[in-house]
Amino acid sequence: MAIEGAAAAVPLSPGDRVHGLNHIAELRAKVFGVNIEPELERFISDMRNPRDKNHEQNTRALAAIFFMANIPAKRHNINIDELTDDEIKELVKAMIQIKAAVSLFPKQLAVPLLVTPA
Repeated sequence: MAIEGAAAAVPLSPGDRVHGLNHIAELRAKVFGVNIEPELERFISDMRNPRDKNHEQNTRALAAIFFMANIPAKRHNINIDELTDDEIKELVKAMIQIKAAVSLFPKQLAVPLLVTPA
């Protein structure tokens, strides 16, 4: 049986997607009282893991997230429990912004081969 009527899904602009994801995150906090700090602590710890073979890039990515959250560079190395409530809120919003942007990435990414002129 075919579904008739308006489309069940519509394309969203990046701004609409970010707005929607932020709204869902706020509802999740209000309705379920989710404590995000343990997950943020795990995420930051994983990104700072010096044994990870991609440690340097992970550190740069984490710095970019802190930068997007308007957290001063001198505070980028502090623990999650030292962040203010406003900084945590801005950190989550920055992560949501990145999440929305990643969903727009091309589906089949490939690293182009460098061809040097002969």
